[in-house]
Amino acid sequence: MSKRKPPSRHRRGSTHPTLAQVAELAGVSPITASRALNDPERVNEATRQRILGAMERIGYVPNLVAGSLASARSKFIAVIIPSLANTVFIEVIQGLQATFDAAGYQILLGNTDYDTEREHQLVRTFLGWSCSALVTAGLKHTPACRELLAGCDRPVMEVMELGEAVDLNVGLDHHAAGGRMASHLLERGYRHVVYVGARMADDYRARMRYEGHCKVLETAGLEPSLIELERLGSLEAGAQGLDQVRNDHPDTEAIHFANDDLATGALLHAQRLGLRVPGDIAIAGFNGLSLGQHVTPRLTTIQSPRETIGRIAAGEVIKRLAGSRVNRRRHDVGFHLLEGEST
Repeated sequence: MSKRKPPSRHRRGSTHPTLAQVAELAGVSPITASRALNDPERVNEATRQRILGAMERIGYVPNLVAGSLASARSKFIAVIIPSLANTVFIEVIQGLQATFDAAGYQILLGNTDYDTEREHQLVRTFLGWSCSALVTAGLKHTPACRELLAGCDRPVMEVMELGEAVDLNVGLDHHAAGGRMASHLLERGYRHVVYVGARMADDYRARMRYEGHCKVLETAGLEPSLIELERLGSLEAGAQGLDQVRNDHPDTEAIHFANDDLATGALLHAQRLGLRVPGDIAIAGFNGLSLGQHVTPRLTTIQSPRETIGRIAAGEVIKRLAGSRVNRRRHDVGFHLLEGEST
C-alpha cells in the first residue's frame, strides 16, 4: 500500500491551502478539522495538536472573517513593527498611514517587541482576518514566518533595510551607512574609535551598521572595538555607554553610537561630567532624529528618510492592489551624512 503524499506548501500566486487539505494530512474529517479551530473543547487534545501541525506544514491560515465577508478582501493593511516606543518606526507609520488613507485603506498595527516568534503569530492572525496586504519592518523572520509570507496571495512589503525580500522591499543599505560614518570619523583624524550598540541580536540593523563600520576601520589598519549594552536605545543607556567606554577604553577619541538616542544621552552626560565634545571625545549617531539637532553641540549623524520609506512602501503596495505594474521590487531610499559639531 503506497503512502499518501501530503499536500505541498503553496507558493506565491498558487491556490491557497484549504481546510480539506489540512484534514487529509492530519488523517481526520473536515468537520473535525473545523471543530479544532472553532470549538477546540470538543476535539481530543492529541488530535487537535495533529491538526495544528498539519496547518503549519502546509501553511494553512484560517479565514476569521465571518459570513458574507469571508469571500471579500478587507480594506485594511496589516503593519508589523518591532517597537511602539521608537520614534523611527512611528515616522515610518506616519508615511504609511498618510498614503494608505488617501487610497481608502486603514492600517492595523502589530508590535513584536523584537520577538520574531511573536511576529509569526501576528502574521498568521492578520492573514486570518483577510488583510489586503502586509507590511513588516525588516527582512529577518523565523523560517516558518518567511514561508508563510512567501506563500500568501497578497502583497507583502518589507521595509527598513535592503535584501532578499519575499515580494516588495523599500529601505536603505545599513552596511554602507555604518561605513560612511566610520569614514567620516577617520577623515576627521580619529583613530581610537569605539562602536556602542545595544542588544544587536534583536536590533540586527545596528549589527549591519557595525559590520560596515568594522570593514572601514580594518581597511585603514585599525582594530574595531565594540561595547554592547543590555538596554535598547535611550538617553540613560547612552550615558551608561559613555561611562563604559571611558572605563574599558580610556584612550578612545570618538564613539560611533548605533542610534541618536544613545548618542544624545552620551553627549548630555559628557556635559555633566565636564567633558568637551568633540575636544575630549567625539560623538556620532544614526537616524537624524530631531532631538540630536536641538542639543549643543549638534549631533553628527546619518539621516535616514523614515517617513519617505513609509510613503514609497505604501505607494508600491497600492499599485499592486490596483493591478498596476510595480517597476522596482526593491527600492533604495539612500541616506546622507548630517554633519554637526559633535565630531
